[in-house]
Amino acid sequence: MKYRLLFRRAPEASLLLLLLNGSSCIAQQPFSWEQIKARFESDNPSLKADALGVQEMRAQEVTAFLRPNPQFTLATDGTQVVPHNGVWQPFSGTDVIPTLSYLHERDHKRELRLKSAQESTRIAEAQHTDLTRTLEFTLRGAFINVLEAKAVLELARAEIDYYDHIIEISRVRLKDGDLAQIDLDRIELQRVQYEAEMQSAEVDLRTAKIQLQQLLSDRSPVETFDVTGAFDFNDAVRPLDTFRQDALDARPDLRAAIESTEQAETNHKLAVANGSTDPTISGWYTYNASNNNPQANQTIGASVNIPLRIFDRNQGEKQRTLFDIDRSRQSTEAVRAQVFSDVDSAYAQVRSNLTLLKPYRDKYTDQATRVRDTITYSYQHGGASLMDFLNAQSDYRAVQLAYLQLIGSYMTAAAQLNLAVGREVLP
Repeated sequence: MKYRLLFRRAPEASLLLLLLNGSSCIAQQPFSWEQIKARFESDNPSLKADALGVQEMRAQEVTAFLRPNPQFTLATDGTQVVPHNGVWQPFSGTDVIPTLSYLHERDHKRELRLKSAQESTRIAEAQHTDLTRTLEFTLRGAFINVLEAKAVLELARAEIDYYDHIIEISRVRLKDGDLAQIDLDRIELQRVQYEAEMQSAEVDLRTAKIQLQQLLSDRSPVETFDVTGAFDFNDAVRPLDTFRQDALDARPDLRAAIESTEQAETNHKLAVANGSTDPTISGWYTYNASNNNPQANQTIGASVNIPLRIFDRNQGEKQRTLFDIDRSRQSTEAVRAQVFSDVDSAYAQVRSNLTLLKPYRDKYTDQATRVRDTITYSYQHGGASLMDFLNAQSDYRAVQLAYLQLIGSYMTAAAQLNLAVGREVLP
């Protein structure tokens, strides 16, 4: 009875396992670009490591503003090592001298060190933003590739569905004696090309998803991973000068270069301050019970130690920091020139893609659809040859595919312009 009960429940258990396995393959909710970017910024190990570097620089601000530690010295003298009058009293004549000293820093050295450290932190923050900018451009390119692959796959599926409809009509014409068998064979053989294109589109989509998942460190099955977003273009583009000004305000690498120049100026001021003299102030207390003067058993004293900076006045560091100011200024100008170059090149690419896209949207795609539908209708009623029909199909497919590829190129160029400006100026 026990074994029969197990066998009776085996189909139910198998069905339950199948349902569980099927539920694990349910597709996730498609991710938008904002969701993909948020996941990338929170999970990417390179960004995490670089963010920790910024925190390290901020911790150095504390170190830079610390005061010098006071120095405590305890000295003894006068201890007897030979008995006096046959009596050995080693500690009766010992002097105990505790001394406390402190180095006084002049010319705002601490404040200048703190300012230099704070500028180092701002440079690190700007460089972290610049790293995020460049990595997100790569991520954006992978995201666009997925959208383009999805659009190409939808086109391939629509094409093969349309062609299957033509094959069914052609078979009806063959039965009615309105079409030769050789023409039907040629039409059916042409379907192989559509199948190959659809398989290629499926592989391209899968590859694009895998590349995007790799950037996200996403280990979910590729079948359950999907993205969503508008695969289109916007022909309203602002003038070039506005993008240039936006780039000057937003580019993090230019901001880091400007901060480096300011830090170089601060470091020069610090080098000049380090060439000044810092006195060491000391004070001590002395106790000597064996002093001949009964009023001098306990004494206090003070001193000021002033280094004579005759030879070393930090001349080399002063000169080096002056050169560093000039070098930083020249580097800033080079970065500024690179900003203009990046914006101009990306803007030209966007305009070029728009120039090609507008006639496709306004004219060529509609013409290709109209020609295909007209030739197909004429072919179905015997008014066009098979070659005309196949050529119309090929032209339609070429125009639609070129249009999708141009949209993908435009979106990549828009992402390049966003990268050049330093923030998102084109969706």
